[in-house]
Amino acid sequence: MKLEVNINNIEETEQLAEILGPLISGGTVMLLKGDLGAGKTTFAQCVGITLGVRRRMSSPTFNIIKSYNAENFVLHHMDCYRLENSDEDLGFDEYFNEQDVSIIEWPGFIEEFLPDEYLSVTIEKTAGDGRLFTLESNGAKYDSVLEALQNVIPSD
Repeated sequence: MKLEVNINNIEETEQLAEILGPLISGGTVMLLKGDLGAGKTTFAQCVGITLGVRRRMSSPTFNIIKSYNAENFVLHHMDCYRLENSDEDLGFDEYFNEQDVSIIEWPGFIEEFLPDEYLSVTIEKTAGDGRLFTLESNGAKYDSVLEALQNVIPSD
């Protein structure tokens, strides 16, 4: 299933995260894709706030993985950009479990370690400060998430 959402500014990005947040549960894996500067980290931060992360979420580019306590689970924020051309396994399977939530930027660099089911979010720059968010489900759990989103957000 696929859902496209046009976003015009940061406030609408925050609104999308606020709508998505209640649909996220333990075991959720979200892949964030897009060019440098597309807004992947900003969206991850917005989702984190919605999920109850109280600490400021910063880009984990140099750490690769940062973990945060949210209201009902641990949120793992991964930036795999530095793993390009690397086959290093940092124990990713420990992060992809039924209790925690993982948000992964640049997931293509760790494709072989990713679980079979996930929510993919591609962010593309459009005119001005606009963005096109393309959300795609891979698995029944994520089909349900997109169906619920589709009932609240008009699709383009």
